Amino acid sequence: MDLSWMAWTTPVAIFFVVLVCLIAAMGVWEYFQPGGGPRVGWLRFETTRGDRLFLSILSAGFINLGWIAWTDQSLWWALALSVAWSVLIYRKC
Repeated sequence: MDLSWMAWTTPVAIFFVVLVCLIAAMGVWEYFQPGGGPRVGWLRFETTRGDRLFLSILSAGFINLGWIAWTDQSLWWALALSVAWSVLIYRKC
């Protein structure tokens, strides 16, 4: 399989590895403790832990794409921003 079209840098590879690990961990967690107890958090609408993971992953993708489009700085900063945003999404209020 020829993947030369993709810019497989270290931050991109880490992003996808973490993505796969998060989805796998959520699957295991859901298997042993289904449901996740919906709650209203910082976002001010009811979400389950799966919803919050989806929002975190989607946001991280957009943060990284925006970072690539609007700056020439290292993607490590975008990764840090994505993690900080995910912590904010998971935070209880």
